Amino acid sequence: MQELYTTFEELLSRTPLEFKRYIYLNIDWSDRMFGIVGPRGVGKTMLVLQHIKENHNINDTLYVSMDDIYFANHTLKELVDKFQKNGGKYLFIDEIHKYPEWSRTLKNIYDFYPKINVVFTGSSILDILKGTADLSRRVILKHLQGLSFREYLQMFHNISVPLLSIKDILANKANEIKSVIDTPVKYFNDYLQNGYYPFGNMQNYNEHLKQIIVHTMETDIPLYANMNVSTGRKLLKLLVIIADSVPFKPNLTKFAKLIEASKNSLSDYLYLIEKAGMIAQLREKGEGLLMLGKVEKIYLDNPNLAYCLSEKEPEIGNIRETVFLNQMRVKNKVYRSEKADFTINNMTFEVGGKSKNQKQIEGLKKAYIVKDDIEYGYKNTIPLWAFGLNY
Repeated sequence: MQELYTTFEELLSRTPLEFKRYIYLNIDWSDRMFGIVGPRGVGKTMLVLQHIKENHNINDTLYVSMDDIYFANHTLKELVDKFQKNGGKYLFIDEIHKYPEWSRTLKNIYDFYPKINVVFTGSSILDILKGTADLSRRVILKHLQGLSFREYLQMFHNISVPLLSIKDILANKANEIKSVIDTPVKYFNDYLQNGYYPFGNMQNYNEHLKQIIVHTMETDIPLYANMNVSTGRKLLKLLVIIADSVPFKPNLTKFAKLIEASKNSLSDYLYLIEKAGMIAQLREKGEGLLMLGKVEKIYLDNPNLAYCLSEKEPEIGNIRETVFLNQMRVKNKVYRSEKADFTINNMTFEVGGKSKNQKQIEGLKKAYIVKDDIEYGYKNTIPLWAFGLNY
């Protein structure tokens, strides 16, 4: 166990506190147990270590990662039992999805160790409603996605700009802060290629991102869904095919043939790939509790994936739609539009370049043209970069 503390202290000593993610202050860290989930590489571990460094005493706190070699010979329950007997109160478990029977184990910890507070992180494919034990009444999940354009400016360029609501954005409030950013289009173009993940300023960024993609598709998803290695490779092949096709209306028969899988399996594969943060499925607005209809278009999850996966230069129209959907979905429900690209709160959005005109939205109320490559908005024409200030 001493080795775990040594690793923990080493990680804590290297944890910076200058920049914190958008959900940091919105988390109630006093909850007895909750999870932070999100795609691999978006900063879940850093978020947890920052909280520990600012708020906890190392004498009653422990951070562990489930891929530590310690767990080759010890169970998580053994660790918790020993931790409590040594006065432990706050346990932070990273990458819980790598632990067999994770759901049942967390339920047992919750039920039998009431004096210990547990925060766990895991892949966004985790579904506590689907777990082997009933965690849904005990635990909630906080979802973390990659950097917004606003966070990218602060983290990579030390440029601080205020958070803008969708109402502020549509009122062209971004015009008032353009002088702070100076060259928003230049920064935005870099963000599209290298700014979604917190490690975007590392050398060989694309190589690191490819490793994350492969690990997610061939290890994380199969491990969670009890798939074999060959199925994991089919998932990766499917993602590469999607990267060269997006955005497109799903044709399950065609894609099933391309990866040599059954049509019935493909819907499940797409669902898991979406949950893992690799694609986004745009749906029409439905009725009922979930208000979700059928899938109308499939996109890659974020534009950085497009530049990483595509063998050729990604189509710019696809990149524009991808980043709009990605940035707006955190705080808004985004659906397909019958006459334009997207609908949010009964408002219509058509996304394009600076030459895009009003023809697509003529006659529509509450309709907006979202233009790339412009610095200022005017009336119902809004710069695309401004939507990156929403979280």
